[in-house]
Amino acid sequence: LGELCGTEASTIHRLLETGFDPHSGRLVFSHGEDDPLKADAVIVDETSMVDVPLMAALLAALRNDCRLVLVGDPDQLPSVGPGNLFGDLIRSGTVPTVRLTQIFRQAAQSAIVRNAHLVNAGELPDLRKNDNDFFFLSRRDPQSAAETIVDLCRRRLPERMGIPADQIQVLSPTRRRGTGTSALNQALQAALNPPSEEKGERRFGDTLFREGDRVMQVKNNYDILWREDGGAASGMGVFNGDIGRIQSIDPRGECITVDFEGRIVEYSPDMLGELEPAYAVTVHKAQGSEYRAVILAALDGAPMLLTRGVLYTAITRARSLFIVVGEESVVARMVANNRQTRRYSGLRARLAGETASLPL
Repeated sequence: LGELCGTEASTIHRLLETGFDPHSGRLVFSHGEDDPLKADAVIVDETSMVDVPLMAALLAALRNDCRLVLVGDPDQLPSVGPGNLFGDLIRSGTVPTVRLTQIFRQAAQSAIVRNAHLVNAGELPDLRKNDNDFFFLSRRDPQSAAETIVDLCRRRLPERMGIPADQIQVLSPTRRRGTGTSALNQALQAALNPPSEEKGERRFGDTLFREGDRVMQVKNNYDILWREDGGAASGMGVFNGDIGRIQSIDPRGECITVDFEGRIVEYSPDMLGELEPAYAVTVHKAQGSEYRAVILAALDGAPMLLTRGVLYTAITRARSLFIVVGEESVVARMVANNRQTRRYSGLRARLAGETASLPL
């Protein structure tokens, strides 16, 4: 966002200056009603990822004359935290809403955009029509699918399309099974960052970390210190979904140093549970991110994970290229499965003034 808008962008947590209260065990925010943000307008992107408590904290920190603009896609996966805030705001009919539905000429040339709209409407794209920036590679068993995904990342896309491996993100609906993120990360690590005497390693449980690995922070840590690479600036906080690369592993202290795009963070042994390999990540973890190329593993999995929302979210993560590797029948099941987890917050009813029907 900072690059596109030419101005500073921030997460909501960082904007509100989030901290942790050791006595109550809860998050606390420096900005609120007593110390509001000095902003005339706040624009929130990816609002479908914002839960009810976080939006409440943001609203409390805005002055009464501040304008709030919420941007997002209600058809993507809901927030990890409680509620279905963005969808409830829209369905309540009480918030002025503009819905962008027209595909303009430039976007219409993209099969990614066209097929995303088809999937969102419950229609199966023509997977046999490998066109432009959207491809389907049929593989019927996990081993051949994993081998194809590894070959795409290591050889085919870098050599034939000029897309480096570090600009390719592999996604899977599930963590387990033959094409889950666990198995794919092991295969991709062996292919893209093989062991070497010059690379330090550190095993943590079932995970082997190696210098040069792509890793993801998997929980919010507001107290961890970071410093700028080559600079004097420093700060606090690394957040769930941040992706970095292991810069070094200290064999004696067993600390791991990770470079999060210029923010250098040191992880002690007791903090390694906050890191996971990120050659392959779940679609849920990828929400809110964008990648030049995306490869989705689509084979058998739990029905609650093989849904239209997961497929739609995966497709819309890709900027230039989207490849599905798997079975056409699985993709068809995902398109047909519009199952959504029910979430009860009472927000929609309260906004619409239906308080009489709410339980006490």
